[in-house]
Amino acid sequence: MQGPGIFLIQFLGPEAPFNTLEGLAGWCADLGFKGVQVPTFRKDIFDLALAAHSKSYCDDIKGMLADKGLQITELSTHRQGHICAFNPAFDHMLRNFGPPELADKPQERKLWAREQLMLAARAAGNLGLKTHASFCGNLLWPYFYPYPPPPPGLIDAGFTELARVWRPILDAFDEQGVDVCFEIHPGEDVHDGVTFEMFLDKLGGHPRCNILYDPSHMLLQHIDYAGFIDVYHERIKAFHVKDAEFIPSARCGVYGGFQRWGNRPGRFRSLGDGQIDFGAIFSRLAYHGYAGWAVLEWECYLKRSEDGAREAVPFINDHMIAVTRTAFDAFMTDAADDATNRKLLGLTPT
Repeated sequence: MQGPGIFLIQFLGPEAPFNTLEGLAGWCADLGFKGVQVPTFRKDIFDLALAAHSKSYCDDIKGMLADKGLQITELSTHRQGHICAFNPAFDHMLRNFGPPELADKPQERKLWAREQLMLAARAAGNLGLKTHASFCGNLLWPYFYPYPPPPPGLIDAGFTELARVWRPILDAFDEQGVDVCFEIHPGEDVHDGVTFEMFLDKLGGHPRCNILYDPSHMLLQHIDYAGFIDVYHERIKAFHVKDAEFIPSARCGVYGGFQRWGNRPGRFRSLGDGQIDFGAIFSRLAYHGYAGWAVLEWECYLKRSEDGAREAVPFINDHMIAVTRTAFDAFMTDAADDATNRKLLGLTPT
């Protein structure tokens, strides 16, 4: 496992050092981070189109980061991926998730987002990356807990369309040797293990369809987030280290009662301030040979972001596990010997 990394999106700001990639990189390096997950929806931070077409631009970015002791963990197209396929119910709220000239053109906005993902595949290839972080979209989210039940075939149709949209994108990433890691996230059609399986099945088990594992979204859904690793470890290729808590309430529950974050029973917290057992998570990932990055995603309703970032470096470092090369009891074991084994079992020699 590599780390600690940091997802830059929550730290973008209008003032230095948070308004340029170089400024953010210097700030992250000073805190002790080793990698940065880079959002791609702001040209002034990272020019996605230029990165797709210019290897020299990518080399310059890599060189600037390397000079500060950093590297890119993944590019992120969470925002663009979210609007690759979205339900019309969300159109007005997504008007700004794209160029201003497409604010009132939802179909054109979707096509723009899909082209952004194609550019991201080429950019990731030019940067020499192996993984990419994104969302899948939310065609079906208005029906996640419906009354009355959805008509027969609606869910199947939604995942069929989602797969139709993403298959050529995944093929483009495959050409670059890059895994697309979909964040398992409420608000997206792929929001738990079952929905990931439905998506993957429609994609025919596409090898580039993988998981960005974030335990905070699982704790808030009451999913066994450590057991999830045992089930899906072969597809977990990216990891957001984010904490959360769920404080049972007599007034509302998992769905939050339309409350602001601070009033919900389930809330995101800075690392170490929530309820997630990161010892179990890092152990399970290490056991299954996870070789990707451990990347902080800071989303806390209470603590200042700069403090959350500073505290995350020792927290992640303290939880990362260098896997032992030998079993602790290896010195007690003789070399393999079939004759001895048969004797111990009381069997006659062969």
